[in-house]
Amino acid sequence: MAEIIAPTHEVPKESTTTPAKNEPVATGPSTTPGRPVSSYGASPHDPSKPPVKRQIVCFSFYKVMPEWRRLPAEEKAVHKAEFAAVLTKWNKPGEFLSMTYSTIGTRGDVDMCVWSIGYGVDELNQMRSELMRTPLGGYLNSPHNFLAMTKRSQYQIDRPDESEGEGRGAIRPGGQKYIFIYPFWKTRKWYLLPAEERKRLMDEHIRVGLMYPRVKLNTTYSFGIDDQEFVVAFETNFPEDFLDLVQQLRETEISMYTLADTPIFSCVRVPAAEMLDRLG
Repeated sequence: MAEIIAPTHEVPKESTTTPAKNEPVATGPSTTPGRPVSSYGASPHDPSKPPVKRQIVCFSFYKVMPEWRRLPAEEKAVHKAEFAAVLTKWNKPGEFLSMTYSTIGTRGDVDMCVWSIGYGVDELNQMRSELMRTPLGGYLNSPHNFLAMTKRSQYQIDRPDESEGEGRGAIRPGGQKYIFIYPFWKTRKWYLLPAEERKRLMDEHIRVGLMYPRVKLNTTYSFGIDDQEFVVAFETNFPEDFLDLVQQLRETEISMYTLADTPIFSCVRVPAAEMLDRLG
């Protein structure tokens, strides 16, 4: 059974565009050979191995009411502590994992994001219910919430992918400082194309993605369980790489089959306590 993979490292400090030692310089698209950080596709699951248990993935975005910010500082501190305690309680190695992000200053309609990965909708429901029962929960709205599941990609790449071992049944949060999240829909015409044509178009898409090894893609699937078809989450320490990647993807032929890919959320990864302190 696939396990929830904890982030590979702690929340990094403020990043700069200066690469670390031995890290390839990527002022533009990178063609450095070797294992990419990106996850654009994976090899098929090995039928000789046990099937992989899929994960439930949820991105919940919250907006605090103005009334909460006018409460006494001591009362707000208690609210934050109780909210953070629920997040801590539900971080169960191998079963349930949540990461926290601030969106103060990057979105006007949300203030923070909780990204959770688990194995059951019921556990997710219970955890979110406990969050909303805290005193802070009474002052929160949730304008956006995206539910998805992991699933093996039907498109392959010609080099090892970091999630091959789990057959894309498991998400590996990379722990990068920034994450860019959005729902995604393809046109119905896309699904009517012959498989060979879809693969040809995806090959170009994958090729462009692999040119930006400092951007890690997490793709999850929402068919029938939420409004969108996919949820994509790009992790990176270098926002400029993500901007250039998206601009270049707009120029690929497959972009003609994009129905919608908004709203887009630019999030800063911080510990839960800091995420809450940034609310005010």
